[in-house]
Amino acid sequence: MKHLPIGFIDSGFGGLTVVKQSLKQLPNESVIYLGDSARCPYGPRPLEEVKAYIWQLTRFLLEKGIKMLVIACNTGTAAALDEIRATLDIPVVGVIHPGSRAAIKQTQNHRIGIIGTQGTVNSELYEHVLLEKASHLQVTSVACPKFVQIVEANRMDSVETPAVIQQQLADFHGSGVDTLILGCTHYPLLKRQIKAVMGPDVTLIDSGVETINEVSTLLDYFKLSRTADDARQVPPVHRFYTTGEVDSFAKFVMEWLNIDDIQIHNCIIKEDTIIETNHCKPE
Repeated sequence: MKHLPIGFIDSGFGGLTVVKQSLKQLPNESVIYLGDSARCPYGPRPLEEVKAYIWQLTRFLLEKGIKMLVIACNTGTAAALDEIRATLDIPVVGVIHPGSRAAIKQTQNHRIGIIGTQGTVNSELYEHVLLEKASHLQVTSVACPKFVQIVEANRMDSVETPAVIQQQLADFHGSGVDTLILGCTHYPLLKRQIKAVMGPDVTLIDSGVETINEVSTLLDYFKLSRTADDARQVPPVHRFYTTGEVDSFAKFVMEWLNIDDIQIHNCIIKEDTIIETNHCKPE
């Protein structure tokens, strides 16, 4: 069981920020990732629809064989985490609770900001989790849907991007927040630009980093961790799947993760099932 990969699912490229942390913190572990770029973004969609999509992605990875599932998508976590966690017999981790705990630990003035997709903001799950743990907090949530579009189009360094970020974050002017949760796994890819707008006194919380801390703890707790000796005997293998255009996805994965031992495959959506195709990029 412990030699099976950790499964990661997301609406597109964003969950790769969580995978990057996994490769850094858990180098002995294999990774299997499925990004649903064909239906990205999830943020504007009703949560019931997102839940159905998350279940489709989950079933695909379960068929491949995984020892843990990470819903590396804030909207997906809000829509489906509780139901999937109650149903599966493997550990299931979302990205909202770890990010919330880190923000509470970090804030000095008890004013926390959240940026996310429209679906994540509308769900109010971050606010619920934060205020359940610390009722004295002042929480400001802002939807930034254009950020996902920028990342999926690989336009992080476009000349137009700083102005878009400035406009999307305008509601935080005068809010006094000292801690900002990047409530979408796409957003760390814009961390430098977001930091430039928010200023040096605001700490950004990357939920991906915090999520892998939790993953590491659970692997040890359930005795699922692979050791360095395990990795020497059975080297980790990393597989990546996309429901979108495979060439652009492959380019993004290889540039962002900067690893050589990688398999990238394409999938298609047929009715309510995700099916692997033969279109892939070589290792």
